[in-house]
Amino acid sequence: MRSLFHLAFNVTDLARTRSFYGGVLGCKEGRSTATWVDFDFFGHQLSMHLGEPFKTACTGQVGDKMVPMPHFGLVLALPDWQALAQRLQAEKIEFVLAPQVRFEGEPGEQWTMFFCDPFGNPIEIKGFRSLDTLYAT
Repeated sequence: MRSLFHLAFNVTDLARTRSFYGGVLGCKEGRSTATWVDFDFFGHQLSMHLGEPFKTACTGQVGDKMVPMPHFGLVLALPDWQALAQRLQAEKIEFVLAPQVRFEGEPGEQWTMFFCDPFGNPIEIKGFRSLDTLYAT
């Protein structure tokens, strides 16, 4: 069974939302009204509604790094992750955690990057050589 993930959260400006998710990330816009907009987030549905964004803090410890919580994101095959990292760097996106590899040589080796949308919503993008190792222990 193929299932798709749906996440709805708040933003404060739909024009800036369109610019970031549509322009910077390259997500296709779906339905919208005057108070919300949907995007195809790499095959998953994001719905951004006008409102107060989540409060976040760097309280999640992963290895020796503290990462923003809560956050959302996606897992990509490594070549796609590398292409997106290059795109974000070219766009001069400010990273919370710059593109890097973690758990190198261990089960679950992964590349990761954290950044925020214009409203402070943290996003993590992971890359794996093989998506079959996503849950490796």
